[in-house]
Amino acid sequence: MPKPSFGIATAPMQVGYQDVQRVWREADAIAEIEHAWLFDHLMPIGGDPDGPIFEGWTLLSALAAQTGRVRLGLLVTSNRFRPPAMLAKIATTVDIVSGGRLDFGIGVGSRPSAPIARREYEAHGLPFHDTAHAVGSFAEACTVIRRLWTEDKPFDFDGTYHRLTGAFGNPKPLQRPHPPIVIGGRAAATLRVVAEHADVWNIPGGDIADVISRGALLDRYCTEIGRDPAGITRSIHLPVSYDEPGSTREAIKEALGAGFPHVVLGLPSPFPAGVAQWAADELIGKAAA
Repeated sequence: MPKPSFGIATAPMQVGYQDVQRVWREADAIAEIEHAWLFDHLMPIGGDPDGPIFEGWTLLSALAAQTGRVRLGLLVTSNRFRPPAMLAKIATTVDIVSGGRLDFGIGVGSRPSAPIARREYEAHGLPFHDTAHAVGSFAEACTVIRRLWTEDKPFDFDGTYHRLTGAFGNPKPLQRPHPPIVIGGRAAATLRVVAEHADVWNIPGGDIADVISRGALLDRYCTEIGRDPAGITRSIHLPVSYDEPGSTREAIKEALGAGFPHVVLGLPSPFPAGVAQWAADELIGKAAA
């Protein structure tokens, strides 16, 4: 198994810009924290439904310009929000602004069973298609984005869900051949896209038995298309408890033992003073010891 790597996630809702900025600047100076993440929602999915929330990619670019070491990304971008060619351009810009530190997180988008997340689509005039449409669109988007990042001449794309004429990406991302593609999700249909396109697969933690079974399913899908499952890094998002850090440490140990070396620690807001150093000392240091 690869050497464990640890990161933090700061959901940019129910907080101010300076709050997130403070935590990321602190994390950037702590070697034990190797990556930092935002999420991609347009309205809060927790706390006051009318509370503040920031757009993820815009905020990520600002934080990329103010940090110099940590890798960074969205866990994960909703493919439902932005056309893939536009998203490829946005991500390229962030990779350049960051000096080549972007991990490109992407997923299908909000589940139909999550009404608090679905409301943001109607509120922003965005369509919310059924699952089959959303997954098919997502798979094509992964292909389009990769081609825009790697192809040296304009191309046309005539898919079922996306059609582009004279598509071309210039400049290219700094990372070659392209930034690592991090796909988040646990549904079987999503895992088929992971098997084909992902460098890293992320899944929410909580039920380690389910996490393990999803990993076995991904292994099967990789084998079916002739890909070595070991070529996909396994990543897990674990919620942090400030009051019971021992439970979070146990979850970290379970995840590492299950073969998930890429660990993202979800820090709930409000963020205490020195929270990044606390996470490094009380969670990462003690769990990895």
